[in-house]
Amino acid sequence: MNPQENPQQRIRASKFLSLVLRHRPETIGVELDPAGWVDVDVLLAAFAAHGRGLTRQQLDEVVAGNDKSRFAFDASGTRIRASQGHSVEVELEYEDAEPPVVLYHGTHPRALAAIRREGLRPMSRHAVHLSPDAATARRVGARRGRPVVLVVRAGEMAADGHRFQRSANGVWLTEAVPPAYLAFPDR
Repeated sequence: MNPQENPQQRIRASKFLSLVLRHRPETIGVELDPAGWVDVDVLLAAFAAHGRGLTRQQLDEVVAGNDKSRFAFDASGTRIRASQGHSVEVELEYEDAEPPVVLYHGTHPRALAAIRREGLRPMSRHAVHLSPDAATARRVGARRGRPVVLVVRAGEMAADGHRFQRSANGVWLTEAVPPAYLAFPDR
């Protein structure tokens, strides 16, 4: 797969890889270890067995070309996992980290009423995902239409005892964000 020749093929492979490594590894009959890792050779063999042939070079291109760095190889390059966003049970083993004073969350207008009442919840994921800058949050929110960017007073949350972790690709993770720590746009 040459990304210049067929970028749509790389996008399809990336989406399927997300499905397998974040949500449904059983789709191709692989098992993630407790930290979400799977051997690359096992993954590639399972892809091939399910009609989704992918070479190591193509997998490397998908991982390197993913604009959100959704996937990571271990230090040896023999295992791969999703950086975050799992709906399957995994323990990513990220250390607690001191967040910046503010973080951002991109959403869509239809979600605002519930967020005002309940705050940000992980929904089907293990954690709420927060962005380090408004531009990234805007891109995340735009996946479902017109984006709305919320400001999260992460420094106050941390001072009040809420825990934060930072994923391998720079996404901030926390269990939930109560409404009191959110700043909503004026619109």
